[in-house]
Amino acid sequence: MPLKIVVRDADTGDEVDLELEPENTISEIIETVAGFWNKPAGAYVLKYKSILLEGQQPIGYYANPGTYGLKDGDMLELIPDPEGGC
Repeated sequence: MPLKIVVRDADTGDEVDLELEPENTISEIIETVAGFWNKPAGAYVLKYKSILLEGQQPIGYYANPGTYGLKDGDMLELIPDPEGGC
């Protein structure tokens, strides 16, 4: 079942709506939105509330009721990698 989320660019405030499958990884989402905004994907991470999302994890992991409770309509934020990126 698809998950509809919003990704906000922390640099500009721009937003994009995405419809994702549970198996889409965080890295895939970063690559998609970074490409959309002409940014280097390796220099950014996604944040949900105060949590930095792990690149190899599927978005479905964060949407499970027993984990972080990400749900339809929630917002993720694309932020510069605090540890530096390429």
